[in-house]
Amino acid sequence: MWIDLPPFILLFVGGVLAAVTRGTLRKSIMLAVPILGGLNLIGVEHGARFQYEVAGQTLTLFRPDGLSLLFGYLFHLAAFIGNLFALHLTDEEGATLQHSSALLYAGSALGAVFAGDLITMFVFWELLAFTSVFLIWARGTERSYRTGFRYLVIHVLSGVLLLSGAIIRAQETGSIEFGNIGLDGSLGAWLILISFGIKAAFPLAHNWLTDSYPESTATGAVFLSAFTTKVAIYGLARGYAGTEMLVYIGAVMTAFPIFYAVIENDLRRVLGYSMINQIGFMVTGIGLGTALGVNGAVAHAFNDVIFKGLLFMTMGSVLRQTGRINGSDLGGLYKTMPWTAAFCIVGAASISAFPLFSGFASKSMVMAAALEEGHSIVWLVLLFAAAGVFHHAGIKIPFFAFYGHDSGIRTTDPPKNMLVAMGISAVLCIVIGTFPEQTLYRILPFEGGYHPYDVTHVLTQTQLLFFGALAFVGLQKFHIYPAELRSINIDVEWLYRWVAPRIVGGVGSLVSRIDGAVRGTAVSAARRVIAVGSRDHAGEGLLARTWPTGSMLLWVAILLVGYITFYLAR
Repeated sequence: MWIDLPPFILLFVGGVLAAVTRGTLRKSIMLAVPILGGLNLIGVEHGARFQYEVAGQTLTLFRPDGLSLLFGYLFHLAAFIGNLFALHLTDEEGATLQHSSALLYAGSALGAVFAGDLITMFVFWELLAFTSVFLIWARGTERSYRTGFRYLVIHVLSGVLLLSGAIIRAQETGSIEFGNIGLDGSLGAWLILISFGIKAAFPLAHNWLTDSYPESTATGAVFLSAFTTKVAIYGLARGYAGTEMLVYIGAVMTAFPIFYAVIENDLRRVLGYSMINQIGFMVTGIGLGTALGVNGAVAHAFNDVIFKGLLFMTMGSVLRQTGRINGSDLGGLYKTMPWTAAFCIVGAASISAFPLFSGFASKSMVMAAALEEGHSIVWLVLLFAAAGVFHHAGIKIPFFAFYGHDSGIRTTDPPKNMLVAMGISAVLCIVIGTFPEQTLYRILPFEGGYHPYDVTHVLTQTQLLFFGALAFVGLQKFHIYPAELRSINIDVEWLYRWVAPRIVGGVGSLVSRIDGAVRGTAVSAARRVIAVGSRDHAGEGLLARTWPTGSMLLWVAILLVGYITFYLAR
């Protein structure tokens, strides 16, 4: 390192400078900061530390090793491509807010993956939420404001769970070091796993992703797709590799989003479900815990940032140029947005794991690892999921946006900076997919001799894609494929948007009725007591009358005689 500081500092400085500069200077900062930061990581020695003591605990701000460096390279690359894609933004589009937030967000992700202890991890874990939410709010709609607050609440909750788990771990072990945790029966280990699971969009905790990403700005979704979930994957790989439960959680994650994505109309929400599907492959590989499984998981995370970012860029371009993103409103755009359509096809081929595209080089690693460990059922689920993603992301996204029926929309390709950013991502998808052993495999954390281009892998994947395409054509030909409906599909949010309000309303109504009955009974009893007292104390009541002084003296004399009589009679 030529700057002996944790990598996040350079991104944070860049974020502050982006907030106070304008024009060419700001654009230069946005592009230069991730380049300089990435170059600064080259040649870093494994095991180097940047530490200091606080209250008897050692906080580690920089711990480079094979795993963290891979994500460090990835996040610098993602920040550069994302900044290039957002370079055209004007002040009317919230350029200052988006540019500054994006750099701070990327810096928070870097701080998290290089953190060597759970407390430092927690700090950056929360910063991820607070810096990224502005990319949602920057869209400026009522829905984006509401979505942003829901997003923030869920991610702050995740941070609270992480901090609670870290404190419990510190009490149990006397250390806050972030290493392999595993599920050893400790409450702290479970809380940390749940925290990671929320950010990784585990089943039933996934809806924040499909809720928030479609409501972000056209450029903000590119950054959101790159950092938060991948930091969670890093955390799982660091702390829970080999936890068998993750194998099955990951398998479920690969399968269930397919059914939602196929019927979803909002194409960016389709990509949100597709992201959960891809994260499922990563979680499965981490759960397997073998060198091949974990390598496959982090390799797929690396590729996913690039090809999913490319797909979000193409859909962001469509949204910017047309103002629409629902499949039912689009179609025929290839005529006036040819470059965007071509880049979308590259992204679709990559996520579908076509041979010679990046997804093939990493997805097959996880599937091969599952077979090696004897998880045949899991492998079949992954095979089904691989076919499903081809349908909803490989075919549906480009088909309904750029081909399909002609919507009559005539526009142009987006600004040149957006095209260049998409072009860089497309080239990376092809280069990594064609030469994985010379590029991606060289930076994986574990040694391995995996070779993706053997006859079995190529034939299996090619057959899968061929029959998947045949099924799509058949379903379209016979009008069986689910139509693009002008509707909103309800997912897990049904629990808090429909069930929870009715439960709360029902309980509130019951409590109100009980409270009313209790209050009514108490008031009636009080009124009866007052009425009885009023007979003697109010108006002309016996105790309320005015008595002459002589009468009072007579009564006092009578009482005195009575007292003396009883006293003498004892």
